[in-house]
Amino acid sequence: MKTRQSGVTLIGLLVILLVVGFFGYMAMKLVPAYIEYMGVVKAMSQEASSGASGKSLDGIRRDLVYKFSMQYVDDNTITPSDITIVRDNGGTSTLQIAYDKDVPFMYNIDFLLHFEKSVPLPGNVNE
Repeated sequence: MKTRQSGVTLIGLLVILLVVGFFGYMAMKLVPAYIEYMGVVKAMSQEASSGASGKSLDGIRRDLVYKFSMQYVDDNTITPSDITIVRDNGGTSTLQIAYDKDVPFMYNIDFLLHFEKSVPLPGNVNE
């Protein structure tokens, strides 16, 4: 018979399960927001590659809102004012989206996630 036992006690196992469960719950709350962000990135890349030349900012916003619905991006996540076009001195345009997402966690604890993405637009874009 072994004189010294090894392994995890029941209380140790419960503590480990508690920690793993906490981080698992946190991941269940945060992963959908990041998947939604990946949908935003994909829609922006599609808009940039589809040829935004000659389109107005409102037309680009309309196209992006339509593409967001195909990528399962929530309508309340991104407002049209979050979508901007920035021009530099060289004449190139960049499509930018910056938004915040508030994810409720537990009781009065929330996660505030800030997302930003920029994609260069080929051609000229009208305002």
